[in-house]
Formats: sequence, C-alpha cells, structure tokens
Amino acid sequence: MTGSILDGTRVARAIRAEVADGVAELAARGIVPGLAVILVGEHPASSVYVASKGAAAREAGIAERTLRFPAGLSESEILATVDLLNHDDAVDAILVQLPLPKHVGTARILEAIDPRKDADGLHPVNAGRLLQGKPAPVPCTPAGILELLKREGVALRGTRAVVVGRSDIVGKPMALLLLQNDATVTIAHSKTRDLPGLCREADLLVAAIGRPGFVTGDFVKEGSVLVDVGINRVMSRADVERFFPGDAARMATFEKKGSTLVGDCDPATAYPRSSRYTPVPGGVGPLTIAMLLQNTLRLCEARRG
Repeated sequence: MTGSILDGTRVARAIRAEVADGVAELAARGIVPGLAVILVGEHPASSVYVASKGAAAREAGIAERTLRFPAGLSESEILATVDLLNHDDAVDAILVQLPLPKHVGTARILEAIDPRKDADGLHPVNAGRLLQGKPAPVPCTPAGILELLKREGVALRGTRAVVVGRSDIVGKPMALLLLQNDATVTIAHSKTRDLPGLCREADLLVAAIGRPGFVTGDFVKEGSVLVDVGINRVMSRADVERFFPGDAARMATFEKKGSTLVGDCDPATAYPRSSRYTPVPGGVGPLTIAMLLQNTLRLCEARRG
C-alpha cells in the first residue's frame, strides 16, 4: 500500500492565518504581541531556523526581535539578557534557540525565563503544568503534531501509540499530549528491547530519535499512521539512493545542493507501509513555527488580558 500525506504545510498555513487574525484583533486595541529570540553562536541550522521564525512572526504582525550574540558569550551574560527581557513589558514571549554553546548550562538558561513568557514551554513550571493537564505553553513541535492529527481527522481515543524518543522537547511532551487525548501511550528509545517489535504494535507511531532513516519498514504496522519528526541532512550519494531509490527530483536536489533532507523514518520502506504519514520536508517542520506564533499570541493574551 502507499500512504497518503499528512500535509503539515497546509495545516501550518491555516494556523498562521488564525494567529494573524488574533494579532489584528489585539492591534485594534493598541496591543502588539512581542517575541524576543536569543541566538548565541553561528550554528548554521539555528541561524536558518531563527530567520524563518522571525519572518513568520513579522508576517503575522508580531513585533519580533532577534538578539544575536557571539559563541563566546558567558552564561552570566546570557542570564542577564534573559532577565532584561523578563522585565521588558513589550516582550510577551522569549525563545532561546537551542543548542547553546557547550560552556553554557542550557537548563539554567531555560529556568531563568519567566514562565509567563516561555515561548517554547520548556520551563519546569510549564512542564509540570502540562504533566497535570493544566493550561500552559506547550513545546512547539509536539503541539503542532497534535494540531495536525486533530485537523486531519486522525482518531486518538483508544489508539495504541508509540513515541520513539524521550527528549524534553518532543518525546516526553508528545506522549503526555497523546495520553491527555485518550491514547494508550508507550515511550520507547534506542535502548528499548526489541524496538521494531514494539513499534509494530502501534496504530500511531511518532519517530523522534534524531537518526536518519532509523525507523525502517520492519518497525511499521501495515496501515498505521506515521509521524516523522526528524530533520536530518544526508550528504552522500549512496544514502540518497538508499532512501530515495528512483526519485529523480530528490537526486536533482542533491546534485544541486550537495545534500538533501531525510526524516527519522526510511521513506523507501517505512512510509509505504503506513496509511498516512508526514513527509520530510513539509510535514512537522512548518508546524513548529506556526505553534511558536500561536504560543506568542496566547502568552500575550494571558499577560495583557
């Protein structure tokens, strides 16, 4: 069988339009939501992500500013910047772009953000509220996946779901959101015994393990729904031919750019066994940015009434 695409690009476009309408309503009252992004260092992927987030925010009418710092900035200087933003009334949402340089304690930086301005839902207070099912900003990627599944009519109640990956950013909050929507959830990871066998039990399989093409057809139950969270860059012709056999368009992209993107699922063997799947690119990625905008709007509404 060949699965049909869960179109994250289309759903993200709808969410962004809704956010723009909400921002316009606030603007009519003289309120402009403010988003501040902290970028430390010259990580190429982070720079691209931040530019995309900034452009999307401005398009929605959000007052966005990106604070760029050299990689050698001290932890105390980053903390001082966060403190300034916490006390800036024009800033409703603060996002620290990860990863941070190795000399910086990521947890300390994230915990310094005012939970009422936590754009990515990673502060321990908000993580705890999510665990208890209370209102709080939710990490953008799992929040976007839930929106996609609901808007695309994927049934969750009673569904057997397996989440492969246990990160604080995707795996854990994704499992909690699915549990809150009455799915029966298992969190798996690279150390799980008989991981392919466990995954084959899933009606809904979320792959968020950060390894290109790790989830192969052996992991996927025929007819299940497959959410591929990974965004991995492959730079060898052999990998492109393995993941995209006979795909002339993908090979042309590789020839032009010297690389192409693949998810955590093997598109040649995993996608065809699913009934529906998120492609890479165009699946989960656009939703992450859309939900950042939605979080910013909601934080502004909560702070300013």
